[in-house]
Amino acid sequence: MDAYHALAFSYDRLTNDVPYRQVVEFYYEILKREGVSARTAVDLACGTGSVAKILAQDGLSVTGVDMSEEMLTVAWDKCADMENPPRFVCQKLQQLRLPKAVDLAVCALDSLDYILDPKDCAQAICRVYKALNPGGIFIFDVNTPEKLKAMDGQIFLDEDEDVYCVWRGEFNEQENICSYGMDLFQRQGNAWHRSFEEHREYAYSMQQLIDFLKAAGFTSIEVYGDRVLEAPRPGEQRMYFKARKGKIK
Repeated sequence: MDAYHALAFSYDRLTNDVPYRQVVEFYYEILKREGVSARTAVDLACGTGSVAKILAQDGLSVTGVDMSEEMLTVAWDKCADMENPPRFVCQKLQQLRLPKAVDLAVCALDSLDYILDPKDCAQAICRVYKALNPGGIFIFDVNTPEKLKAMDGQIFLDEDEDVYCVWRGEFNEQENICSYGMDLFQRQGNAWHRSFEEHREYAYSMQQLIDFLKAAGFTSIEVYGDRVLEAPRPGEQRMYFKARKGKIK
């Protein structure tokens, strides 16, 4: 079963500890440092729309893009009653096409790692470049290779009163991919429904992603640690990237 098929409708319950507001505030720190005041944004691989919703609440005109119809269904329901709701589109990132260019592109929670072919990842970054206005900013994060490799053989558990999820990580050195099979138990009335999903992430190195950004045309590339405006430290679990599409003259 594809990733985020059954999981979509329990995703927010299992990730209620994710600090989405702090993630968005870190985006704003970067924008302030760059001297950019964004009015329009695209949330790439937006999932259930948590980041897109915050950006829209803050007054930006937002488009959320994801390849999972199930995740987008949840996102639409979450934002339907907003005065300034995001617009949601079902697309793969390597086929990204927006009706109008935007000032800011963000991609949260290691979503680029889910693009398993480096050529497709490079293509996705090229599509993001084309989707930005001159001077626009692209910010994304990935899991570090150290983190993904350390997941090999580890067992993880998430649960609440209506959802139980257990998964085990396996890292394939030849493929450079971390896979984790996820058993998901969801309460439906008085019964529990079991489903299975496999999630896979490619362990992109910092240099690989910098090379992809440069090849796409991005400049002013910087790499940060986890929500800090400093270079990643040894053993860092997550890296943030900032890149710019030239500058407005």
